[in-house]
Amino acid sequence: MQDQIEKSSARANRRAFIKHGALAAGGAAIGVGLLAKGSPALADPGGGVTKGDIAILTFLAAVETIEADLWLQYAELGGVQDSEIPGLPTGGSAAYTAALNNLDADMAQYIHDNTDDEFTHRDFLNAYLASKGADPVNLDQFRTLPSSRATGANQIGRLTNLMQLTVDTSWYTRYRSSAKNPDLQPGFRFPQAVPSLSSGQFPAIPITDADLHPSGHIQAIANTAGFHFCFIEQGGSSLYPTLALKVSNLEVLRILLSIGPSETSHFQTWHDKAGNAVSDPLAPLTDPSNPALVFPNLNVAPFGGEQFQTNLIMPEPCPFLSRKLPAVSIIRPTSDEEGGAVATVDAFTKDGLFIGQSNAFFELLADLAHDADSASRGD
Repeated sequence: MQDQIEKSSARANRRAFIKHGALAAGGAAIGVGLLAKGSPALADPGGGVTKGDIAILTFLAAVETIEADLWLQYAELGGVQDSEIPGLPTGGSAAYTAALNNLDADMAQYIHDNTDDEFTHRDFLNAYLASKGADPVNLDQFRTLPSSRATGANQIGRLTNLMQLTVDTSWYTRYRSSAKNPDLQPGFRFPQAVPSLSSGQFPAIPITDADLHPSGHIQAIANTAGFHFCFIEQGGSSLYPTLALKVSNLEVLRILLSIGPSETSHFQTWHDKAGNAVSDPLAPLTDPSNPALVFPNLNVAPFGGEQFQTNLIMPEPCPFLSRKLPAVSIIRPTSDEEGGAVATVDAFTKDGLFIGQSNAFFELLADLAHDADSASRGD
């Protein structure tokens, strides 16, 4: 991320990046001009939409644009192949899809549906911004990263890089902890479920068809994807309630409280599937093409116990607000420092999702995140 001087410069130029937005790459342009042409603004109950509300919605539209980009890459290679999603069908990758289906027989359908959801989140938020006379988000100028060259991948520019990921797997132990809550202990480091996955750079999609063999290698790539699905969606689970605390307008609050739970639904689904990558019969697994990547069996020593139990996917009750209150099962974290907009961008960056992106991209994203976190009720 850039320093404050760079952020200030980016803020001054932000409108140059996001105005004249489009709902999809190659889609129809939508912007402030719609209102001037007679499309009425939506009803606005609970007071006017504030500058802070717009900042929050704009950041979320940017995040959903990023998520739509990465999920489309997964859908092209490992999802159900139909025309419901722009960019499909591509034919997919049979070997990659089969490896994903080892985690669950319905993985291809789940990937397809998660992708569809992110497209609808992006499109709705952009359309809502336009209905309020605000600029929708268009990141098309940053679609410069390369695609996978494996059969089934569209050869188009991408916003995200799924081929050099460093996946934080601490979400796994965070949701199993009954004593720790990052909101009450900022900076506390939860154990990694797959330590090697969090310390190297690994592909979550086949880079070329050469990655489809041997079977252990493509399975390791699919396992990486399974943990990455959870990493992405647990971020959304925390981001929406964190930003909802800053919203002024009731309709905008309704949007956040309606989209946010769908992100949590995604997270729990992927949480369940990731557990299959680190239990019998798939685990333990060492990637034969890269022995540095190891997926342990988390149900046996030196793991095991409640902290690593693979079929434990519902959040364990933990301290919340005050340790004087009883433990409760919650989304965690929901504080600015751990679950806010800047924290989300920082996590995505450390993940390797933006390796190869331009300074202008980082400046814009930092600016949008700062504005969203700075919003407050009545602002």
